[in-house]
Amino acid sequence: MTTTHHEPTAAASGASATERFKTDKTTGVADTPKERVSLLARSVLEAVHATIREQKVTYAEYNALKAWLISVGEDGEWPLFLDVWVEHVVEEVATEHRKGNKGTIEGPYYVPGAPERGATGTVPMRADEPGTPLVWTGAVTSTDGAPLAGAKIELWHADADGLYSQFAPDLPEWNLRATFTADDSGRFEIHTVRPAPYQIPTDGACGKLIAAAGWHAWRPAHLHVKVSAPGHELLTAQLYFPGDVHNADDIASAVKPELMLDPKPAGAGETIEYGFVLDRA
Repeated sequence: MTTTHHEPTAAASGASATERFKTDKTTGVADTPKERVSLLARSVLEAVHATIREQKVTYAEYNALKAWLISVGEDGEWPLFLDVWVEHVVEEVATEHRKGNKGTIEGPYYVPGAPERGATGTVPMRADEPGTPLVWTGAVTSTDGAPLAGAKIELWHADADGLYSQFAPDLPEWNLRATFTADDSGRFEIHTVRPAPYQIPTDGACGKLIAAAGWHAWRPAHLHVKVSAPGHELLTAQLYFPGDVHNADDIASAVKPELMLDPKPAGAGETIEYGFVLDRA
């Protein structure tokens, strides 16, 4: 199957990410105590004030900032901005107590409810899906070593063009998205294709910041996962491939040594063995 390729825009991708966030992530916000809101808001503002004083920010720079903040909202890029430049520190603080697997950021492109493929299966993909075939095996256990039968492994990743289904045109709804359920031994086997590195959208406000600062916009190739089991903490992670030139300078600062895979050649494709250890809730 072939499709006509249309380049996604930052505005369209940002709008999709914003709507998905509103649907999935805003429950419980109203329950945050006022004292906590006040403390966090004052801390952020004090950090901004300190930067202005330390760097002697001019009115021209201040107005440029205001214009840029307005354009971030107009482009629908707040999910992208926060997930790329802020989330990795939130994740670090939120999971610093864990004894099991290391995690990392979720990013803006997660969609719940991906098709179930059992303990062994192939992710939904186009008949002519480009990319090196990849077979991933592993097991899910608790920190005491007990296998977690029925653990859920939600997988999603970009295609060879760096595009995510439901956030880019012309892709099937669940392309390269699936849910797997570990067997009685906690094991799973996933068949997919190796993703490619990609640039975050650069035609919107975030791209303007990147250009103005002289940064790059690249993310290394990665597999996204959410791993869950009853009575255990949810693990959100991204898994990376050795040799990617942007492992060391990921724009999202999300790469960790513990998340690096070790692919082995296997016929026309590759195999990887990587499992998960979940902390008890």
